[in-house]
Amino acid sequence: QVQLVESGGGLVQPGGSLRLSCTVSGIQFKMYDMRWYRQAPGEQRELVAAITRYDATSYADSVKGRFTISRDNAKKTVSRQMNNLKPGDTDVYYCRAKFLSSEYWGQGTQVTVSS
Repeated sequence: QVQLVESGGGLVQPGGSLRLSCTVSGIQFKMYDMRWYRQAPGEQRELVAAITRYDATSYADSVKGRFTISRDNAKKTVSRQMNNLKPGDTDVYYCRAKFLSSEYWGQGTQVTVSS
């Protein structure tokens, strides 16, 4: 059974930091490209950051310089460090694993940036 379990979300003040993690089981993690998405109620999911199986990274313009994505193949975990958080970063964040035609999603973790 494939599972992607996100953790690390919560409430943080503007300017603060959070580190989200997504731990994967049931697949050959090192073969998968990993991505983080965000989704607001009633909106489509938006790609925030990605890391390929070759460790190439990319980011949405809105988070460049503030978010850093990384992966640990031994721990089957992809993480995202989020610094200088803004109220506009408030959303549910999802991780996604993709390899060829196979893709899997986590259940999401809420991030709320508010004073």
